[in-house]
Amino acid sequence: MSASNIPVERADFDKVIVPTFAPAAFIPVRGLGSRVWDQGGRELVDLTSGIAVNALGHAHPALIEALTEQAGKLWHISNIFTNEPALRLATKLVAATFAERVFFANSGAEANEAAFKLARRYAHNLYGPEKYEIISALNSFHGRTLFTVTIGGQAKYSDGFGPKIQGITHVPYNDLAALKAVISDKTCAVVLEPIQGEGGVLPAERAYLEGARELCDANNALLIFDEVQCGMGRSGSLFAYMDYGVTPDILTSAKGLGGGFPIGAMLTTEAAAKQFSVGVHGTTFGGNPLACAVAERVLDIVNTPEILQGVKARHERFKSHLNTLNERYGIFTQIRGAGLLIGCVLADAWKGRAKDFFDAAEKEALMILQAGPDVLRFTPSLTIDEADIDEGMMRFERAVARVVNG
Repeated sequence: MSASNIPVERADFDKVIVPTFAPAAFIPVRGLGSRVWDQGGRELVDLTSGIAVNALGHAHPALIEALTEQAGKLWHISNIFTNEPALRLATKLVAATFAERVFFANSGAEANEAAFKLARRYAHNLYGPEKYEIISALNSFHGRTLFTVTIGGQAKYSDGFGPKIQGITHVPYNDLAALKAVISDKTCAVVLEPIQGEGGVLPAERAYLEGARELCDANNALLIFDEVQCGMGRSGSLFAYMDYGVTPDILTSAKGLGGGFPIGAMLTTEAAAKQFSVGVHGTTFGGNPLACAVAERVLDIVNTPEILQGVKARHERFKSHLNTLNERYGIFTQIRGAGLLIGCVLADAWKGRAKDFFDAAEKEALMILQAGPDVLRFTPSLTIDEADIDEGMMRFERAVARVVNG
């Protein structure tokens, strides 16, 4: 028996993996589009797309082609050299956005780490060492490094790791007065998710982002948008900032950018980028040819009217199903979000029980997500078939009935 054929089961996770996760009871082994099959051959409808990562679903033929073609050429070369896929992808990201420069990393956390370091370096170089404070929103999520969990506004992720990085202030989301009260000439950056993802699928109000832009300009601070979850077509535009008409100085992307292959990117202006001179920041794997070849293909497909308009149409189909279900069961107080980032806020009677709905969905061969204990989250493939939406919602209704009927 070859090493790759050693039989494994879910119980092995609890024996050999560091227990930072508690995965579901089944092991997916194959995916196609928005369907997934487990070890026993059971077919599930996937309304998670790997937490907004598999933007084009599972095993998309164009992505398989891009990966296998590049795999036969060049896997890794390091940043002592450059490579064609990275240059092509960066050129297309610059052409499609406000950005003039791109830094490639391997994840959203790394993209955000680069963004926060750049903001501090920019302020240090232009205004002096006292301008280092960063303002973030409560209930935000920006990654799991020490810097990013400190900036993320959820103490449960940042407590217990020793002294925290100083100069971080958290204010309520969508509260412009609160932001105005704390921003100062010591602020180097304001960091916001245009749609809070992990914090409960909560969209920003237009006036809030417009006000944040004005406050940053008045205080010589950079505006950073974390679009790791809400970007790459998920809102119905290529990036959510385009929906609001508010342009940041730095934008971070990951998740859907690689369509399932790990990659992150920090997009920024020429003025900010030049404060990152040679050797100031770096990465071994960032700009990897394999990742960039796949991401370039993802971008080519997603950044088209067909896909982006389709996301908005699919949003309406989901919302129609969810509203009909809610009329019957009354379990949600709000259905919110944009495009195919949808959050359903549980009513008081069901507060804290998102996990129960998650578990019931799995029993109905359906994959969904939570965004905290009080919100159910749907982040399906941007190209999910209408039939899969309908089937998924039928299974979800059966899951809801399971919970409601005890």
